[in-house]
Amino acid sequence: MALRDFAIMLAVCLIWAANNIVSKYVVSILDVPPLFYAATRFALVAAVTFPFLRPAPRPIWRLVLVALLMGGGNFALMFVGLKLSTPSSAAVVLQLGMPMTTLLSMLMLGERIHWRRGLGIMLTFAGAMTVMWDPHGVRISTGLLLVAAAAFMGSLGAVMMKQMEGVRPLTFQAWVGLCSVIPLTILSALLEPGQVEAGLSAGWPFLAALVFSAFVVSVTAHTAYYFLIQRYEANLISAFTLLTPLSTIALGVAILHDPFGLRMAIGSAVALSGVLIIALRGNQVMPLLLAVWNRSR
Repeated sequence: MALRDFAIMLAVCLIWAANNIVSKYVVSILDVPPLFYAATRFALVAAVTFPFLRPAPRPIWRLVLVALLMGGGNFALMFVGLKLSTPSSAAVVLQLGMPMTTLLSMLMLGERIHWRRGLGIMLTFAGAMTVMWDPHGVRISTGLLLVAAAAFMGSLGAVMMKQMEGVRPLTFQAWVGLCSVIPLTILSALLEPGQVEAGLSAGWPFLAALVFSAFVVSVTAHTAYYFLIQRYEANLISAFTLLTPLSTIALGVAILHDPFGLRMAIGSAVALSGVLIIALRGNQVMPLLLAVWNRSR
């Protein structure tokens, strides 16, 4: 990989990781309702990408369904889950999307896996369960269950999108924004009273977070990622994207003082090892899946 492209890949991963921290800051510290935050972010994305709505990939019904899975549904679960968990643990649990996509590809696309990818799937699930388990009681963290559900929605959407042809990144971003902003706005109005006042009271930090997440993350970083996918093998890019959860853990511990004990260290190491095995083996939806995960962070 050329030095310039390596620098771009590194910057993209750091931007995605920083967005995990920013999102946690918005929904927990600024106390902005998570559905309202997602709705306003998608409103900005829809506004800036509106000129790219046409030509729309066919069939429209599948495009709308995929956009809702990867956009509104993914974000609703992710932001609510992030409010109830730490960015570090959420970044690890999000890696469940990799084995989920592999399993869904087997069911929906007829893909076959060999024992190495099977081992990677088991390791990823084992590591994520170690992180998700609440050490203070016999139960699973509610917030991380929601994050896992968000990963499943992204995985299902990625596999369904693989069945479509001719989907341009900015066109897809435009449809995600358009299809997500309305249902998220309605849900926020029904479930989050006083959400507008909360956003206004958060002031310029909330506005800065919106600009960063919508323009820098969703548009700039995502487009740069697709540029690299077109130039290099998917397996190489897949391996590099592991820098995102690692950077999220480091930033979460350094900035938000996320707890990082032995259980978290073991779970992270096991899960990320499993993801690396799956990534190096590769599959036909891997590049798309990675873009989906990291766009939604």
